[in-house]
Amino acid sequence: LPGRNSRSQGGIPAVAGSQLPCFHGSSTIRHLKERFHMNLTEEQLQLLVEQMVDGSMRSITTKLYDGFQYLTNGIM
Repeated sequence: LPGRNSRSQGGIPAVAGSQLPCFHGSSTIRHLKERFHMNLTEEQLQLLVEQMVDGSMRSITTKLYDGFQYLTNGIM
């Protein structure tokens, strides 16, 4: 997860000044920052990502989507 601060911090100011309506509003940029989990340490972030991957691997919806991709596109 190296470099997440530089990637996410570089993009947030760019969209904050955007004229696109989807980036207007007081909560939009805050939600974007929350999505990058900027408040977590590297160790906390790594644990969170591992938990998210583990949850995804055990999810029935992930299995169904993977099956759909395999049947329709040959992607496993």
